[in-house]
Amino acid sequence: MQIALTIAGSDSGGGAGIQADLKTFHRFGVFGTSVITAVTAQNTRGVTGWAAVPLPIIKGQIDAVATDLRPAAVKTGMLADAAVVGVVAESLRAHALVPYVLDPVMVATSGDPLLEPGAVDAIRRTLLPLAHLVTPNLDEARLLTGDDVCDPAGMERAARQLVREGAHAALVKGGHLAGDEVVDVLFDGRDVRAFRRPRIDTRHTHGTGCTLSAAITAHLALGLPLAAAVERSLDYVHRAIATAPGLGSGHGPLNHFA
Repeated sequence: MQIALTIAGSDSGGGAGIQADLKTFHRFGVFGTSVITAVTAQNTRGVTGWAAVPLPIIKGQIDAVATDLRPAAVKTGMLADAAVVGVVAESLRAHALVPYVLDPVMVATSGDPLLEPGAVDAIRRTLLPLAHLVTPNLDEARLLTGDDVCDPAGMERAARQLVREGAHAALVKGGHLAGDEVVDVLFDGRDVRAFRRPRIDTRHTHGTGCTLSAAITAHLALGLPLAAAVERSLDYVHRAIATAPGLGSGHGPLNHFA
C-alpha cells in the first residue's frame, strides 16, 4: 500500500482540510498520514476562528512521518502564516519529499481568510520552486501572479507564469468563472490542456480544492502520470459534487465516497 501525506489545517466541519484529504486518500486505496498546521473552528456557514500549531510541533510531525512512514507523494493546504510556510519548505527540502502538490489555500469557500497576507510572498519564494504541481483557484492565481485572471486565456497566462517562477506544472481552476461550463487549465511546462465539464448548480462545494489536490496526490502516489492524475481527479470531484449529501445550512461538503 502506498502512503500519502497531507500538511494542512484541521476543519472541525469535516468537509475540507485534513479531514477531506484523509477521506480522499482512503477513497483511492492510499494510506493517509497527516501534519496539522492549524486548527479551525468552522462549519458549512463559515470560519469563526483559527490558530496555527506551534512551529516545533509542525516540524516534529513532518520528521516523524518522513522517517518512518515515508510518503510516495505529499500535498500542502492551509499553512496559516509565513513562519509555517518557512518550516514546511525547510522540511520538504530536508526530507526530499516528492512529488509535492501545492494547494495554495488562502480563502475558505465561505470567503473567510485562511492565510496571513504576508505569507503569499513566502509561498511564491519558498514553496513554488519545490512544487511538482500548484493548484490555485482564480483568486489565488491573482494573488500569486498579480495578474487579473478572469477567463481561460488569463488562466493560461497565470499557469505559464507560475511555471516560469519555478513550479514544474500549474493547474489553474476555473470553478469561480461565470457560465454553464467549468474550465480548468493545466500547463506542464510544455503543453497546455483545458478540461471542460458542465457546471453543477449547487451550494455544496465546501472543500472542493482540498479534495481535488488530495485526489491528485493519491494518484501520483499510485504512480500515475501528471495529466492522467489531474483528469481522473477532476472526474472524481465532479462526481463528488453531483452526489453531495446535502449536509449543513451553508456550503455543504462533497461526497468523498463518489
